[in-house]
Formats: sequence, C-alpha cells, structure tokens
Amino acid sequence: MNIERFKMERLQSTWENVVDYNLSESGVHPLSLHELAAGEDLAEIGNVGLGYGQTNGTPELRSEIAALYPGATIDHVLVTTGSSEANFLLMWSLVQHGDEVVFMMPNYMQMWGLARGFGAEVRPLWLRKRLGWAPEPEEIQDVITPKTKLIIVTHPNNPTGAVLSRQAMAEIVSRAVKFGAWIIADEVYRGAEREGETSPSFWGLYDRVIIVNGLSKAYGLPGLRIGWIVGPEDLVRRVWPYHDYTTIAPSTLGDRLARIALAPDNRLKILERTRGILNRNYPILSDWLERRGGFFEFVPPRAGAIVFAEYHHQINSTELVNRLIKEKRTLAVPGDHFNMDHHLRLGFGSEPDYLRRGLARLEELLRAL
Repeated sequence: MNIERFKMERLQSTWENVVDYNLSESGVHPLSLHELAAGEDLAEIGNVGLGYGQTNGTPELRSEIAALYPGATIDHVLVTTGSSEANFLLMWSLVQHGDEVVFMMPNYMQMWGLARGFGAEVRPLWLRKRLGWAPEPEEIQDVITPKTKLIIVTHPNNPTGAVLSRQAMAEIVSRAVKFGAWIIADEVYRGAEREGETSPSFWGLYDRVIIVNGLSKAYGLPGLRIGWIVGPEDLVRRVWPYHDYTTIAPSTLGDRLARIALAPDNRLKILERTRGILNRNYPILSDWLERRGGFFEFVPPRAGAIVFAEYHHQINSTELVNRLIKEKRTLAVPGDHFNMDHHLRLGFGSEPDYLRRGLARLEELLRAL
C-alpha cells in the first residue's frame, strides 16, 4: 500500500503546538478533567486499573453509544481510538483494489487518501458554494453509479460547516439503495450546531449505513481518543478483527471517562457548552471577515467551530499559510488541502481573546499583501 501525503494533518502536527496562535483547530476549547468529572467520585476514577480493557469497548460504554442510535444495541457498536481509527478500519476492511468510492468534497481528506491507497477509484461529489455548500441533485445522480461500492459523507461537513437537507440525504440514500452501495457517514460534528437543532443522522435511513463519530469535535474531548463505528451487526463483526492489528483496544481511562461524558445529563450539558462557545465566538470571526472590505466571501456555517472562507488574492493558499506561520507565528488551514485553493479554514472554538489576537496576526499579514 502506498499512501499519499496527508497534507493537512502533517501541517497541523508540525505546527499547532509551536505557533503562538492556532486558528487551524476545528473543535472547541477542550474540557478539563475536573470540568468533565465534576460531581463524580474522583477517587473511584483514580483507582481505574490501567491495563488492557475490553477491545471493542466496555459493554457500559457501548450501551451509552447505542442509545444515541434508535434500534441499535451494543452489538452494533465498535469503540475505536478516535474516529480517525474508525475511518482507517473501515477503509482497510471494505475497500479492494478497483472499487469505486464516491467521496463528498470538500472534506476531511483522511478517507480520500486511504481509499486511494487501498486501490480504489475515488470520485468526488462536490458541495457547491452557490447552493450554500449543498450538492447538485443532478450530480448525485451522475456520480453514484452501478459501480459505486461506498459513498462517504461528512455530515455536518468539514471544512464548510454545512448541513445537508433531508431532501439531499434522501437522494443520496436512494442512489445507494438502487445500487446496493454502503454509506459511511462521518457525523463527528453532529451536536455542534449553532442554532441548537441537532442535524439529522443517516442512521436508520438504509440498512447499509455505517456511522462514524467520536468525542473530539462536538464534545470538546479530543484527548480521550474515543471514537466509534455504529453499523449492522455483521459489519461490526467484520471490522473488529482489523482493530486487533491496530490499537487493539481503546484506553481504559478513556473508556471510563467517555461513559461519564455520554451519560444523558452530562451529554446534554457538554453539547450546551459547545453551542455556547460557538454562538459566543462566531460573531467575532464573522464580523472580522466582513470588515475586510470584500477580501473574503463565506457561507455561514451551521455546525462546527469552522468557517471556510474564500479570499480574493492570487497568492496560493499554502504559500499564504506558510507566510502566516513564519512571519506571524499563526496557523490556519489552506484551502488547497481540501483541493480548493484560495480558501482558508479558520477555527473559532478557542477562548475569545485568543481568537481575536490570532485574527490580528492574520490581519497584519493580509495588510502586507
């Protein structure tokens, strides 16, 4: 297997802990252990044995996850080390050389690179900015063909923060049903909607739907490294052995803390916190973009702490970000990492003053342009 360079992750892992201001983050300011476990028996948590845990996740954690998906049981759930491992396991177990995979674009490019690495022909299904980052119905019909084995969507979307309409979801499902294709729906931003109404899930729309989710984005708990796959029982049994060759098991402590996070009352409080951060910080970024005198165009995101903004200048987006790093010690994500040059993905989930100072650094560079 030959993998192509995962440009965005290489950029972030190189610089996000080095720069003064990180505007590349797509989640919200993380919870601390004390915030997460407030009201819990910390002595009990402190006594958790740090051995190997249940490799597919404890029954207690899988029960909390299954409760989020009507009709699911613990046998429909595989817990993974973050949603990134879930994505890897699905590509490894499902994709064969010569398969056709339809991939929503723009998008987080992990499964794009993996599917191509495993020998698939990957066809983009583009979201169109003129439609508010929605797909053309005709393109759904054209791109999903009898050869299509997998359809991969990120819903809500990364980098645009767009949410598909129920009609668009139904059109994608209809084509999948017609050709017997699997739908993999990455729903890691579900629950992080600015206006409070939770985005509809693909779960339950079709018997060949696989959900990927985790605690990193909507929950503000990326350090727990807890993700999951929810799918048909036979699919979960098929994927689990691949997990034996990767991380083997989620962390014991992560599993225990994830159960705290997903307890119904705690889960609602965490998502309320996330939405509070989004609604507090979004005006800071949107006002800043709008004051740039037409330099930027953007569609307001409906979910997630991210804006995908087009800028009007000839400079390549990677060149722009490299200058931002070197001259201003500030990081953003260039649009060409999503195969869309002359865009920037800007995260707004940090503390407000931190966000303002990071944007001030970006403004200094833009003035120099």
